[in-house]
Amino acid sequence: MWGEDIMLQDFRETLKEVIQAIVPITAVIIVLQLVMLKMPMDLFFQFLIGVGMVTLGIAFFLMGVRIGLLPMGEAIGGELPNRGSLLMIVAITFLLGFLVTVAEPDVRVLTGMIDAVSEGGIAKNPLIAVIAIGIGFFVSTSVLRIFYGVPIAYLLFAGYGIVILLSLIAPIEFVPIAFDAGGVTTGPMTVPIILALGIGVSAVLGGRSSLSDGFGLIGLASIGPVIGVMLMGVFFY
Repeated sequence: MWGEDIMLQDFRETLKEVIQAIVPITAVIIVLQLVMLKMPMDLFFQFLIGVGMVTLGIAFFLMGVRIGLLPMGEAIGGELPNRGSLLMIVAITFLLGFLVTVAEPDVRVLTGMIDAVSEGGIAKNPLIAVIAIGIGFFVSTSVLRIFYGVPIAYLLFAGYGIVILLSLIAPIEFVPIAFDAGGVTTGPMTVPIILALGIGVSAVLGGRSSLSDGFGLIGLASIGPVIGVMLMGVFFY
């Protein structure tokens, strides 16, 4: 009972935070509807119902992140260095990065819109695969950085140097798509697992700081889709 009471209290606090975040934008849209937009009432009521569903959905999702995804991510990151070779650790972190990106809702929204606007010229599924491979590769690179103590500035300099060079030779329509691809990968599914993974790995390695080494994985990982999408444009379009 005590655990259930704590969980219920946590959900109430989470729901309160979500409501505080959603109410301002909802209020603005309501004011616009009354003063300027004058949308059909059935569409406006659909919007209000959607707001309620989004509020509950985000609250439940955040609770799931707190009680499930974050602890599991830290546990995996903490156990990997003690359970296998460096090659296996790289392979597992690549697989995790790949799979959470495939499951990321923001990635599916972006790729679906690109597929629709391009009328199938840039297909959804290959684009998702390229974005996921980019994330997986750079998550593995970030874990190697923690193991070998490489300063993050070096990897950021090299990564964005490659991005700048590719932006000069990639087809023009792929450049904005690439940068959007890097942005949508920092979504609610990918971020908790990758952050928790980095913190878990750095916490069990002697001489590593969870604050300086455990963070930065998201910034590095988001470079992967940018490079991947541009390379996709250079070699296949």
